[in-house]
This record gives sequence, structure tokens and C-alpha cells, in this order.
Amino acid sequence: QVQLVESGGGLMQPGGSLRLSCAASGSGFIINAMGWYRQAPGKPRELVASITDSGTTNYADSVKGRFTISRDNAKNTVYLQMNSLKPEDTAVYYCNVDVRRGAWSFYNYWGQGTQVTVSS
Repeated sequence: QVQLVESGGGLMQPGGSLRLSCAASGSGFIINAMGWYRQAPGKPRELVASITDSGTTNYADSVKGRFTISRDNAKNTVYLQMNSLKPEDTAVYYCNVDVRRGAWSFYNYWGQGTQVTVSS
């Protein structure tokens, strides 16, 4: 089993910055892709950004140029630096990881979610 612990959410004024972190713990696994999703009230969960094990990144159009995803493989941790925050960024943000156990066993895990509220 892999546990994901998220941190860094909170309340921020428009134009401000926040940094989310998600640390994976457990044993006997290799992390492949890592990503951040978000879900606003009444809306479906959507991909915000993802990063492969080789560092290739992908962003939703709505956050390109404002958010940066990165990872520290030694710490099994993924980060989301969020700059120039807008009220429409308000949502619960979820960490998501793809892991491999052994040669052919693949699993996907979600974090518990962290609230990000952008408001003046």
C-alpha cells in the first residue's frame, strides 16, 4: 500500500502564490507518473498538471504559465507551485500517482485532498 500525504493548501488573495506538496510513503514500489487534479464545487475533477518519471510535464490550458509541477524522486514527492492565483483556481486539489510493484503490477493512488481558496 502507498500512502500519500498532501500539504500546502490554504486561503490566498488573488495574485498570490501557494505551493502544494505530496509525499508518497510505503515500500516495494517505483513511482511512474505523478500529478495534481482539482475539483471545484459542482464540477468534475480535472487534471491540473502531471509529470512523468523522466520529467516530462503536461498542464491544463487554464494554468499554463502560472503553475509549475516538479518532483523530487529521492523523496518520492511531487510539488505544485501556483503563482498568479485566480478565484477560479479555488478547489480541492488532489495528488495522484501511478506506481509499479514488480515487473507487471501497476496501481494508482489518490491523496486525501487539500483545499485551496483564492479570495479577497
